[in-house]
Amino acid sequence: MRHNEFVRTMAGTDNRKELITEGPVIVLCEPQLGENIGMVARAMANFGLAELRLVNPRDGWPSDKARSAASNADHVIDATKVYGRVEDAIADLHFTYATTARHRDMLKTVRSPREAISTLMTKFKAGEKTGLLFGRERWGLNNEEIALSDEIVTFPVNPAFASLNIAQAVLLMSYEWMNASMVEPEKAVFGAIDSEIASKQELIGLFDHLESALEDARYFHPPSKKERMRLNLRNTFTHANLRSPEIHALRGAIAALERRWKKKRGEW
Repeated sequence: MRHNEFVRTMAGTDNRKELITEGPVIVLCEPQLGENIGMVARAMANFGLAELRLVNPRDGWPSDKARSAASNADHVIDATKVYGRVEDAIADLHFTYATTARHRDMLKTVRSPREAISTLMTKFKAGEKTGLLFGRERWGLNNEEIALSDEIVTFPVNPAFASLNIAQAVLLMSYEWMNASMVEPEKAVFGAIDSEIASKQELIGLFDHLESALEDARYFHPPSKKERMRLNLRNTFTHANLRSPEIHALRGAIAALERRWKKKRGEW
């Protein structure tokens, strides 16, 4: 064995083998340090994930520190995309998990990492595009971001020391993905994606339309409870796993009510 091949093998990489690049999209919300992003990319590459999206990285992008910390996971770093809002980062996805180290007081199904990955694997094999949302290093995801996800995945950690480094959290989920792939080694059969599955973009459009109509109807009263009421509505509709025809029907109903309100108020 030549020296360079020996070093490459000892480092845990082998360019002669085909990279595994599949699975859910990893979305980091407002990550702070380039080093942490790089370690996330490395964890993803270790276990076959490849699509990384960043929402408002504090120190900008691209990042030399991220590339260095990624330890040659360049295929992940080079393909990383940056977005200004979580809504835009998940718009093309059909199903997402919000990750958190603690339970939240929300109308959301809470899964263990293994249960969550099993669900994602099933959807992946059906041709759906899925994602995992990870929050800020210091305080995680906010309630608004969690409300955009279909379910929550919570890590079984020491309750007296529940803080996880972002790269550790991604590594745990990535490991479960690879483990599930090895348990179920059959190759996924990709057919056409079910055209009725609603994307996050469609769901967010419903939220915006409904909330605007309810604002006009003075539904959000008292104002001090508006934020909680909005989150409850979003969680309710996300939990319903709506399909595209259902969203279109709901928006049609909202539009009909809007027309009636405007006619009653003499606005047309």
